Amino acid sequence: MQRRNARSDEENYKTMFASSGLRKSHLVFPVIVSNSPSMIKSMPGMAVTPVRRISQRVQSIADSGISSVIIFGIPKSRDPIGSSAFDRNGIVQDAVREIKSSFGSAMSVATDVCICQYNLTGHCGIISYGGRINNDATLKVLAKIAASHAEAGADVVAPSAMMDGQVYAIKRELHNRRLDASLLSFSAKHASSLYTPFRSAAFAKMTTRLDKSSYQVSYSNSRVALREIETDINEGADMVMIKPALMYLDLVRMVKNRFNYPVAVQNVSGEYAMIKAAAMRGWIDEEEWKVRSIASIRRAGADKIISYFVLDVAKYL
Repeated sequence: MQRRNARSDEENYKTMFASSGLRKSHLVFPVIVSNSPSMIKSMPGMAVTPVRRISQRVQSIADSGISSVIIFGIPKSRDPIGSSAFDRNGIVQDAVREIKSSFGSAMSVATDVCICQYNLTGHCGIISYGGRINNDATLKVLAKIAASHAEAGADVVAPSAMMDGQVYAIKRELHNRRLDASLLSFSAKHASSLYTPFRSAAFAKMTTRLDKSSYQVSYSNSRVALREIETDINEGADMVMIKPALMYLDLVRMVKNRFNYPVAVQNVSGEYAMIKAAAMRGWIDEEEWKVRSIASIRRAGADKIISYFVLDVAKYL
């Protein structure tokens, strides 16, 4: 077998990123925080970070030249409405305060605004009698969560619940409390099994399969996704999100062409896990696929890329 030239590969990767216009400022690293550390079995190389070590973790991210993170929380306990999500001393709020205390404006901090990790069902909305999602009740909780994150120092709040009116409800709450935080809306979060590796960490004790197709976007209907995005833009979102990444790059380009609006894309846990798993079996070249995945997202038009591969590819930028 012919030996590969590592230096040549590195130069090729640098050229690929340069041609796609990728910069470190486009990259956002996701950090999952909890009260205790643990490795995520279905995401080789990824771990849950305890709050007491969040500054060390963020320092390692800053050392790679990355200046943006998004925080996802896993609480100690759950209740029907996910009240720990808006607790002033909640897991995300504590992490944000620690990061901003240590890094100030040198590290931009976004936060996931949802109740799925904090309630008993794992759904992104409050379940009413009869098993239906109570959209209006959920909006009130989402607004309280976002405000608590902004009070803790978050630069960006990112609602991911896919509830109708979530952007307007959060913007109004932030305005009423005179809180200054940008809003990144998960506008087109598609129903997908590609979230499963993350859910294995967030819902470790949950055995039932979560079906969120009643409020997340269908793969097959780009018109609905575009309508969701347009609605969030009209409600005042500062940036819109498309998630997952690789199967929806056509949608990224549609949004840029139609709205010319800032777009973020999340390269989700399942996309990460597939590349890792195939590479561990020798079926693909991991480094090549990491680089090309991120380059393709940028090439499609993404202004921000949230990815577990961020620290791996930063060395080529």
